[in-house]
Amino acid sequence: MTRLIDLTQTLDPANRARLPPALAGAAVVVAPRIEYQHPREQGADEFCRYLGCTHDDLPDGEGWGSEILTDMSSHCGTHVDAPLHSGSRIAGAPARTITDIALGELYRPGLVLDVRPWAKLGEEITVAMLDAALAATGAAIQPGDAVLIRTGQERYSMDDPEYYQQPGMGRAGTLHLTRQGATILGTDAVGWDLPFGLMARKFQQTRDKAVLWDGHKAIVEREAFIVQQMTNLGALPLSGFMVGFFPIKLAHCSAAPARVVAFVD
Repeated sequence: MTRLIDLTQTLDPANRARLPPALAGAAVVVAPRIEYQHPREQGADEFCRYLGCTHDDLPDGEGWGSEILTDMSSHCGTHVDAPLHSGSRIAGAPARTITDIALGELYRPGLVLDVRPWAKLGEEITVAMLDAALAATGAAIQPGDAVLIRTGQERYSMDDPEYYQQPGMGRAGTLHLTRQGATILGTDAVGWDLPFGLMARKFQQTRDKAVLWDGHKAIVEREAFIVQQMTNLGALPLSGFMVGFFPIKLAHCSAAPARVVAFVD
């Protein structure tokens, strides 16, 4: 019997209030604003407006339930990054958008690389850490695999400062995985790379542009899809499962929110 394990965060507008003031501008990637229209309230009003009736005419006193979503990024919540997010050209060819990706590319065998024994807040996840975590799976990365990085960020909630100081992937680690054949790269952290504040400070100190978003920019050299803000990776075996990453079909976009589900025998 196959178990379905949900790896998707809930898009709850209440999470916006949990962001630290310094990160208020990131609200669009945490959750949309939602106007709830209950069947007995605004839903009844809308029903009557469209159908030319009054509340007294409603057979059960109710209209329809509906919601209006606004102020939402294509990178909101658990989402799939298309190659276009990393640059306009990937491996010398025009970058693909989210609607260029076939469903078969998004339903793949999965591996969990648990780097919690070595990863530290605000520090890069190294190739040595990845290799040690891969050895623990007893498997090798095969072409087309989805590699999911368990960083340990499930310990924290959006109320915790540590949530925004995730261990991050850099260029070396990202290419190490894609060169072995991984085409989907997932993380339970809020971002794939190191926190933006740390990258900015590194750049100010060194003026080395290579430190800016180097994990994502590694996709320019070798195509893959990055999936961020996953959850529940601890419920998975380290290998031997399938995982589906099914983004909303947003035409020509660089990303889309997705329902991510693992299928475990």
